[in-house]
Amino acid sequence: MPIIYKYLTREILKYFAIILIMVVSIYVAVDFFEKVDNFMEAGLSISKTFSYLILKIPFIVVQIIPLSILLAVLIVFGLMTKNNELVALKSSGISIYYFLIPVILLGIIFSAFLFFLSEVIVPVSMENANRIWLKDVRKESAVISKEKDIWIKGNRTITHIKHYNFANRAIFGITINCFDVDFRLIRRIDAKKGLFIQNRWYLYDVAQQNLNKKDNNYKINFHEKIIEKLDFMPDDLMRVIKKSEDMSFNELIAYIRKIEAEGYDATSYRVDLYAKTAFPFVCIIMCMIGTGIAVRVKIKEGLPAIIACGIGIAFLYWISYSFCLSLGYGEMLPPAIAAWAANLIFLCFGTFVLLNAD
Repeated sequence: MPIIYKYLTREILKYFAIILIMVVSIYVAVDFFEKVDNFMEAGLSISKTFSYLILKIPFIVVQIIPLSILLAVLIVFGLMTKNNELVALKSSGISIYYFLIPVILLGIIFSAFLFFLSEVIVPVSMENANRIWLKDVRKESAVISKEKDIWIKGNRTITHIKHYNFANRAIFGITINCFDVDFRLIRRIDAKKGLFIQNRWYLYDVAQQNLNKKDNNYKINFHEKIIEKLDFMPDDLMRVIKKSEDMSFNELIAYIRKIEAEGYDATSYRVDLYAKTAFPFVCIIMCMIGTGIAVRVKIKEGLPAIIACGIGIAFLYWISYSFCLSLGYGEMLPPAIAAWAANLIFLCFGTFVLLNAD
């Protein structure tokens, strides 16, 4: 390996580690101080508290890696520009595309590492972190979620939900069992679908059974739509279901097949499935953009301006990425296009910056 490649690799990895540790530390500290009251009220032990915070670190790292690699590349090339090292190298006849090779290789390595974390580490760590938060802190042991089948124990009620669509705040396959003080079933509601509209649950295609206490028989009534006061809100469901980012690629594929076989819409989960393959590639794109911006001779504002530019680019990427995913959730874009659109836009931008950098 050429000396310049070793130098670039070592410096980029050094600043990447510094930035990653700083950002993760700040994130964990903020998360701790936001939830310290909850920990104290629940009487959570210090070991459990630290376990919860440590288990969330892999998820935080996955979100921060693209920004860290972008800033690391910008800082390294920015310092080389400031010290006229790039000028000296270009004077020797070395093209900027020569510098791009080790940077792109690092981007590929970080993309593979990001995919590995997302698929192997994050699902396990987030499952354990959510278990601590729900059972030990929130004391929500009455709410159980397994493969998106949700059981909720309320005030003399037991509710079962087969599927929850977070994008539309819709529940499917609802069964509500109501009991009296002797735990005798006095009312049962079966509904095909439920929507949360204006802080109320609307149930559709409803079959309602009510116990007639005189003859102990159940009277059945059918309704197209009813308003029902339930013991949970959409935010409660979001806390207990296993989210797409907490599932591995194979788990998500299996779940999509499961809910589609049951006749439910899996569009939002297909968007998340394609996003699992699209997001890791942002590391390569950020390496291209960072190199193209940092080696431009016309940039004279100095290192702080370059870093601010990098943060702005990362912020714009997150906005674009989230916006495109939202279009996919709303079925305004096909799932694959929704997941890859932001990458394609910023890949074109990175290519343009590189072509005009020399």
